[in-house]
Amino acid sequence: MAVNWPGLLSLCVFYMMILAMGIWASRKSKREEKKCTGNRSEVTMVGGRNLNIWVSICTMTATWVGGGYILGNAEVVYDPTKGLVWATGPLAFFMNLVLGALFFVKPIRSKNYVTLMDPFQEKYGDKVAAVLFIPALLGDILWVACILGALGGTISVVMDISSALAVCVSAAVAIVYTLMGGLYAVAYTDVVQLSLMLVGLWLCVPFILANPSSANITVAAVTKLHQEPWLGSLELEEAGRWVDDLLLLAIGGICYQAFYQRVLSTATDAQSKLTCYVAAVLCPILAIPSLIIGAAAASTNWNETSYGSPGPYQQGKAGMILPIALQHLCPFYVSLIGMGALAASVMSSVDSALLSVASQLGRNIFKNVIYKGASEKLILAVVKGSIFLCGTIGAGLAMTTKSVYLLWIVSADVLYSMLAPQVICIFYLSRRVNHYGACAGFVLSLLLRALVGEPLIGLPDILPLPWDKTVDGHRYRLLPFRTAIVLVTMATVLVVSRLASWLSEKGLLARASDAEADTAMKYTAPVGTHEEEAERKSSLTVRT
Repeated sequence: MAVNWPGLLSLCVFYMMILAMGIWASRKSKREEKKCTGNRSEVTMVGGRNLNIWVSICTMTATWVGGGYILGNAEVVYDPTKGLVWATGPLAFFMNLVLGALFFVKPIRSKNYVTLMDPFQEKYGDKVAAVLFIPALLGDILWVACILGALGGTISVVMDISSALAVCVSAAVAIVYTLMGGLYAVAYTDVVQLSLMLVGLWLCVPFILANPSSANITVAAVTKLHQEPWLGSLELEEAGRWVDDLLLLAIGGICYQAFYQRVLSTATDAQSKLTCYVAAVLCPILAIPSLIIGAAAASTNWNETSYGSPGPYQQGKAGMILPIALQHLCPFYVSLIGMGALAASVMSSVDSALLSVASQLGRNIFKNVIYKGASEKLILAVVKGSIFLCGTIGAGLAMTTKSVYLLWIVSADVLYSMLAPQVICIFYLSRRVNHYGACAGFVLSLLLRALVGEPLIGLPDILPLPWDKTVDGHRYRLLPFRTAIVLVTMATVLVVSRLASWLSEKGLLARASDAEADTAMKYTAPVGTHEEEAERKSSLTVRT
C-alpha cells in the first residue's frame, strides 16, 4: 500500500488550522493578562477565572471525549469477549461530571485554589503533598500516552505511514500551541476540535452501515453471524467487576487536574456547575458514533472487504478497529473526514493533560517545594518546560502498546486506587485526617495495588482474592478489587490519623499540626485591579 498523499495533505491542513487557532488564543491570553485579577501563572493555568461559559462547556466536553474514549468504546463493542454491555465509558463519564458538579465544584473554588494539589499542601504540608502528587503525574502521563497512541495508530492505518512518526508529529503540534497560549489556547482549540468530532464521526456512520459487507447490526446484536453478538453478556458472577470498571472511570475522573482546571476557569460556581451538567449530557451523545461503528465492525464479513482475512480481531488489531472501519467500509474522502474527527478528539485531550500536569509541576512542586522564591516568569518557564518533557515521555509510551483501551484504563486505575480516597478525605473529612494518615493510606494503596497486579502490563498478580477464577492458567478477578482498595485506604487514613492524634495528645508523637503548618502557600483572594481597589475603599469610607 502506497502512502496516502491526499490524506496526509488533509491532515496537514487540519494541523495548520489548529496551530492558527492556538496562535490567536495566545494573543488573547496576553490581552487577558492586562485585565486579569490574578497573576500571569493563573492566566496560563486557569484562564484568569473568567472563561466564557460556552467555551468552558466545549473544553470540558472535548477534554473528556478524547482519543481513548472514542477508540476505546469502539474497541470494546467490537471485541467478541466483551461487547456493548462492557462499554462503561459513556455512563461513567456522565456520572463523573454530575458527581463533580454536586460535590467537588464548591470545595475547590471556595478558597481560590489553582490546582488539585493546593488543598493537600495547605493541609499536609509541601513535602507530603509532593508524594501524593506522584499518582497524579503518572495518571496524566499515561493519559497523554493513551490519546497519542490512539492518533498514531489511526494515522498509520489510514495513511500507511509509521505510527511513531504520526505520534511524534501529533505530540509536537499539541505541545507547540499549548506552550504558546496556556488554557486559552487549549480551550479555544477545543471549540474547533469538538465541532469536527461532532460532524466528522456522524458523517461516517451512514456510509459504514450501508456497506454491503456489513450485516444488519440489530440482528448481529443478538445473533452470532461473523463473530459473537456485539451486545455482549454479563454473568452474575461478573457484576462486581463491571461495577468496578464503572466506578474506576466515574470516581477516578475526579482526580484529574484537567477537570479542576475547567471548574476553576469560570467566574462563578453556577457557571462551573452548568459546565459540568451540560458536558455530562454531551459525552454520552458523542460516544454514539463510535459505539455504532464498533457494532458495524462486529457485524462485518471482513473477507468481503479490502481488508481481507483474517479479520482485525484475529490479527490483534481490535484497538484500531475504528480507523480500520473508516478505511475499509467508507468511501475514501469520507474516511478522511472521519480521520480528521479522530485527530481532533486526540488533540483536544492531549493538550489538556499536558497543561494540567505541567501546572502542578510548576506551582506545587517547583514553586512550593524546590524554590519557594520563584518569580512568575520562572514559574511559567518551568510550566513550559514540563509541557515539553511530559509530552515527550507520553509520546514515547504511546509507541509501546497496541491497545488504546488498556492505557485508558491503567491511567484511570492509578488515580482511582491511590488518589481518589485522598481527594475524598481532603474535601469531606479534612478535620479527621492528618499527614500521618495520608502517608499510611498512600503506602498501603500502592502496596495493595502492586500485589493484586495487572498482567496486561506485566505486573504479576501475587495476592489471591476472594472469588478469584482461573481460566486457562490465568487468574481472573471477580472481586471489585479497585473499589475495595479505595475503601480500605480511606479507612486506613482515618484510623491512622485518629491514632496519630491520640499519640500526639499523649506526647508520644510530634503533633500533626506542626507538620501541616510547614507550607509557604497562602490562600487568599486574588488582588484586584486599581479600579476595583479604589471602589472597595470608597465603599468602606461610605460605610464608616
